[in-house]
Amino acid sequence: MPKELSPTFCEVLSAGYTHHTKPFQAASRKGLRNYLIRFQTEGRCRALVNGQLELIQPGDLLMYKPGDIYDLRVDTEQQANGETAVFSGDYYFFCRGSWLDQWWNKSPKPQKAHIPLSEDILNLLRHASLEQQRVKGRYKEISDYYLRILCLSIERILSEQQFYSTKGKSFLAVQMKSYIEEHALTPIRLEDVAQHVGLSVSRAVHLFKSIFGQSIMQYTLQIRLSIARERILFSKMSLEQIAEASGFNSYTYFYRMFKSRYGMSPKAFRHADSEEQD
Repeated sequence: MPKELSPTFCEVLSAGYTHHTKPFQAASRKGLRNYLIRFQTEGRCRALVNGQLELIQPGDLLMYKPGDIYDLRVDTEQQANGETAVFSGDYYFFCRGSWLDQWWNKSPKPQKAHIPLSEDILNLLRHASLEQQRVKGRYKEISDYYLRILCLSIERILSEQQFYSTKGKSFLAVQMKSYIEEHALTPIRLEDVAQHVGLSVSRAVHLFKSIFGQSIMQYTLQIRLSIARERILFSKMSLEQIAEASGFNSYTYFYRMFKSRYGMSPKAFRHADSEEQD
């Protein structure tokens, strides 16, 4: 049996991380030839979703199957910090295979979904894209297996979201979580989160911790550090600029929290990654 027809065949054709600070457009008017999975990690852009051009923000996942019309536009947008700028960053995967066909058809796949900007998903995206770039010979399979893990992780997250949406109080907690993810890079208060779901601050704080096992502010800090980590790895911004753009008012506080979470200073982390790439 040809490899392409095997039920386990899964191939990453191209993958990577793109960062735009100048206008950019990509379109496939006649329909995509392969699957495309795209995850927005920072900034804002516009993309065609179910025939409508929609705003895409950090945490938005786009999934297209072969034949779908694709239209991506990066241009001037009002960013989360209130500034108007061209600023967008994402991971993308063009892929194909019988395994992907089966995965796609197993359950309905939305063209657009919102999933948490967690450290786990960001690490998976990063490793999957980097592995594709270092593909050589027989080790190409590693990249393909990373893609399978990514697809199954997406399926699990979407399934959990659907489950929570049917559970009253749990759904309120998920709404708070989504609000935090959307506003983590801006000054955020407990009052704002509680008001978003119509609860008192004390009830909101208790509910969130009972569902997710961490406080609202701990989760906010986790998101900010995860985003800062990605910017250290992939942008040329200074560490002070990264701290401010990731929602930290004080570089000293950012430095202390980053070192506590990752075991090294932001500068050492950037230097260590540069050595690894070399």
